[in-house]
Amino acid sequence: MAITVPEGVLRQYYRFSLYNSPFAAHDEGCAIDLYPEGERAPSPVGGEILETKTVQAPPRPYAAEEDHLILVDTGDFVARLLHVKPGVEPGDSVAVGDDLGELVRAGFFAPWVPNHIHLGFRGPDANPYRAAGSLPVEAGVDIDGLAWDGTGTVVEAGETWARLDSPTHPQPGERFVGLSAGGGGVLDGGLPHYERGGVLGGEGNGTARLAGQRVGVAEGRTVVWDDIAVLANGEPVTGVALYCSRDDAGVKLIGENVALAVGERVEVTVSRGGA
Repeated sequence: MAITVPEGVLRQYYRFSLYNSPFAAHDEGCAIDLYPEGERAPSPVGGEILETKTVQAPPRPYAAEEDHLILVDTGDFVARLLHVKPGVEPGDSVAVGDDLGELVRAGFFAPWVPNHIHLGFRGPDANPYRAAGSLPVEAGVDIDGLAWDGTGTVVEAGETWARLDSPTHPQPGERFVGLSAGGGGVLDGGLPHYERGGVLGGEGNGTARLAGQRVGVAEGRTVVWDDIAVLANGEPVTGVALYCSRDDAGVKLIGENVALAVGERVEVTVSRGGA
């Protein structure tokens, strides 16, 4: 049984992903990461706050020492939210869009990942504290797949990432888009740095392609990546961050070995055999 996150909820966030994470819950799309504007976390669910809990996060020079768990009784399910310092308490009632607290830059995710809310759902009798065990999630919104030829110019860059100007979003702010998987639907996930990815908004069960190049095989909506490496102008990078975006669509290359400057022209290719 899949839990659908409605379009009206998703439009609170400029980006979402079901697979672009190393967390076990994302391996089969059993959680969704939601990226809000600013430093606060608008709630993706309504219900009663059951509990808030602080946990130790992996030590990272760019991240906070602690992360937080918020449990919400939505009626039929328990929502499990991470990466938000709670501004709510057990017994509080919240509606969709209410402020849950401050986003936390947690050591559980990589330095190139922006702050976000991790959302998963459990049955009322399931253990809400385990990392695994969440129900599958569906994004209740149409997603346009964008063709891409593997080239672009760097328009933004940080220490561990660079964003290209292509493909371009046909209707910024109006629709969610992602990179075409080549056979219907859009690619989602960390290619190839997370073990699995996904194909959203399509039928799945086929060859997944990036810019015309085979990158994996879909079984249902989950993709097992091939043994590949991603190259930018012939140099290896950690990979491509794949997600669904409301406002922009340029490809994001990530990794601590990304050395691309704004204005640089880039051609992205795939090398077989992981090298």
